[in-house]
This record gives sequence, structure tokens and C-alpha cells, in this order.
Amino acid sequence: MTPPDASPTAFSSLLRSASLEQHHEANTSAFITDLLGGRLGVEAYTRYTEQLWFVYGALEAGAERLAGDPVAGPFVRPELFRRTALERDLAHLRGPGWRAGLTALPETRTYAARVRECAGGWPGGYVAHHYTRYLGDLAGGQIIRDTAEKTWGFTRKGDGVRFYVFEGIPNPAAFRKGYRTLLDEVPADELEKQRIVAECKRAYTLNTAVFRALGEEFPLSA
Repeated sequence: MTPPDASPTAFSSLLRSASLEQHHEANTSAFITDLLGGRLGVEAYTRYTEQLWFVYGALEAGAERLAGDPVAGPFVRPELFRRTALERDLAHLRGPGWRAGLTALPETRTYAARVRECAGGWPGGYVAHHYTRYLGDLAGGQIIRDTAEKTWGFTRKGDGVRFYVFEGIPNPAAFRKGYRTLLDEVPADELEKQRIVAECKRAYTLNTAVFRALGEEFPLSA
């Protein structure tokens, strides 16, 4: 008999299965499909990298304050932080004055604003966004890195693709397993877990909106 305070399904598995449709929609958007297919130019890749800078800025700006939180704190791991790597990539892609021309798409502003809102007042929501971004880029992001290196000639794991190189995580598979254990142990009741699942779906939807906007900015040319 299952104890009344135990879930028959691990939370990490529930989170993954419940958001599978939204995750698939994001991964199969026209922009990301064309990018991975090597059918877009380096400018499209650069523009995408710019949008990531805004989203990760929102994630990491709230990290220090949440480090001691019982829900979000265990997920705040410096070896995951990406903003410094993104800045090195943008300096390589845009040159030393890259900040001057940096602009966020409206969809990116909406996405980043939601991340900041969660970071400021709802640790469980922050975990949802943390999970969709960091675990996704640690795994599937390697496909983008490989494409970028082959298509635009970036040095393997060098400037231009450093965002996808998690130097502080020598064993990504083991790290992901440990991360899922943290999800399973998150101190939240069933109602809160359902709220986190809903926010996870929302995070993927926000990401898809950014991909859609990028697809409109960079329609596939013949």
C-alpha cells in the first residue's frame, strides 16, 4: 500500500511526461528544425544566442537570493550558470561592442519577465523554469553545438559555442540523474507539484513563442 504522503510516480517522471507535448512542440518548431538542419545562416544562430542571454540573465539574477530557499536552493548550482559563457560567445559573434546592439524580441521579454516573476515570489515556479532550461541545454543543446561547429566552423567547444560547454560538469548523464533525484525530493505537496508541472508547460510554451518569432525574422530562404 502506498503511504498517503508518497506519490506512486516519481515527480521527475511526472514532470517529464506531463510536459512532453509542449516539449515536442518547442523542439520541432520551424526555426529550430531549420537551424539544426544547417539551413539558416550564422546570423540566425547569433540572434538566438542573444535571446538566450536575456532569459539566462533572468534565471541567474535571482539565483543568489534563492540559494537558501528549501525548494529552489538545491537547484542553484554554479556549475550550471551560463551567462558568462553566453557573453563570451556574443563577443565572438558580434565583436567587443556586442552589448550596444543587443535587443530582446517581445516574446523574449515576456519569457524573461515570467522567469523574474517566479524568481521573485514563487520558488516552485523558478524550479520549473530552471528544469526546462538547464536540463534541456545540457542534453539537447549539444546537438545545436555540434551543428554550429560543423555549419559555421566554430572551434570545437570554443568561442561561439561555449554556452553549450558545461566545463564544471564532467559527467552530464550522472548530473542529470542527480538533478532528477532533487526533483523527486522537492519539498512540496501534491497541489504545489501540479502547479510546478503547469509552470513547466508554460515555460516550454514561452520558449516556443520565441522560436516562432525567430522563425518569422529568419524565414527559410531557397
